[in-house]
Amino acid sequence: MDNKNDGNINTINQALNNATGRFQFKTFLTAGMGFFTDAYDLFIIGTVIAILPMVGWNITKTEDALIGATALIAAVLGALTFGRLLDYLGRKAIYGLELVLLVIGAVGSAFLSFKNPWVLIGWRFLLGIGIGGDYATSSVIMAEYSNMKTRGKYVGMVFSMQSIGLVTSSLLALVLLLNTHVIPLVDTWKIMLAVGAIPPAIVVYYRRKMPEPPRYTVAKGRAAEAAKNLKSYTGINVAVSTQKEEVNTPWYTLFKDRKFLITLIGTAGTWFLMDWAFYGNSIMSSRIFATLITATGLAGLIRSTEYAALIFTVAALPGYWLATFTLDKLGRKPIQITGFVMLAVSYGILALFPIIDTPAYIAEFLIVYGMSYFFMMFGPNVTTFVYPSEVFPVTTRGFGTGMSAAGGKTGAFLGTFADAFIIVTGLSVLMTVLAIFSVIALVMTILLLPEPKGRAMEEVSREKEYTKTIN
Repeated sequence: MDNKNDGNINTINQALNNATGRFQFKTFLTAGMGFFTDAYDLFIIGTVIAILPMVGWNITKTEDALIGATALIAAVLGALTFGRLLDYLGRKAIYGLELVLLVIGAVGSAFLSFKNPWVLIGWRFLLGIGIGGDYATSSVIMAEYSNMKTRGKYVGMVFSMQSIGLVTSSLLALVLLLNTHVIPLVDTWKIMLAVGAIPPAIVVYYRRKMPEPPRYTVAKGRAAEAAKNLKSYTGINVAVSTQKEEVNTPWYTLFKDRKFLITLIGTAGTWFLMDWAFYGNSIMSSRIFATLITATGLAGLIRSTEYAALIFTVAALPGYWLATFTLDKLGRKPIQITGFVMLAVSYGILALFPIIDTPAYIAEFLIVYGMSYFFMMFGPNVTTFVYPSEVFPVTTRGFGTGMSAAGGKTGAFLGTFADAFIIVTGLSVLMTVLAIFSVIALVMTILLLPEPKGRAMEEVSREKEYTKTIN
């Protein structure tokens, strides 16, 4: 292969590496609205599960766990499929289709479940494929339109829209639960699920209208098309030659190249361990808070939803955005290390002092539990999303990101499903498991992951080693 220091690929990449403009904010809004929806859909289901038995649904323990977790295992399939297609067919060919699945899945879950848990599980599976697809596509699209200095901020902003969805899900649930005299409980859960169809329906058009990102097009040897798309979407005009170059990294490069394999283990492995804690805790929040609440039935559900809204708003939301706006100053790796250290401390306190898990110590529990949420967000929840979009070559970036997201959502599925059974043995047991996972993830971060801050993606991902001139 010819390792080149100039040429069309370098010209296009350099233009984007130094570019600023309204197009970046437009890309953020188009991509970020999907993550608002992903978070809303994934976390509203915890409240819905608590409501269903109150409105006449007959649900076994296994069905209960599957309703909460199915979208997550489906997201694994969605991330792998959309990630591979992103590289094989191109970004434009598939971007927006994942939102169509979100709309169909949300509407079907709300209105076509017929009091049958397995039908609801089926609709949640379809929804989950769309969620996984969004994880694989949106970070890649945003990263490929970002510059070197603010790439972390913009990709982080896309993901941090999850915080708005997280808070919205808890606040909307609380409002509806407090007004069952206006909207009966039998309709409340349907509204909760149906709302998830609205945001993706609004932005799907804008995703489908986006051009192919120039970084991908030029890497595929189509420099003139890349320059045209760059001009039309960003306003940046560059001159390209007739010289043809390609970045030749087929999907198996991630396994054949030892350095890429180590990085992939790091991105997928830390995301797996982080998502086990995050989704297991968040979707199971009603069960966790139930250990502190003496009220039962609707009153108990309202109180646990209030606690969840408090934690998500006061601890989680600021953590997301603080990480987002410091990624390019502090670096991805230091923030991820800090997060895992503090998660290990938080979960360790909750594991070693089980008395804190009782109604008499609600304030103490909320402080420590809130600390875990803050450092989850100002830490690995944001950084594990940003990392994969930066560290793999452009022509296998989608698959590398999809594989990493699939690792995360596998952990999310196992955490949500298994935690439903682990918590029966005691909250301190669950927190012990999560503390151990945090330590393992800390070690993996230190040993396996690079620092992309302030570096061009083509440098971090060693694209020049795989660039060749076509005669």
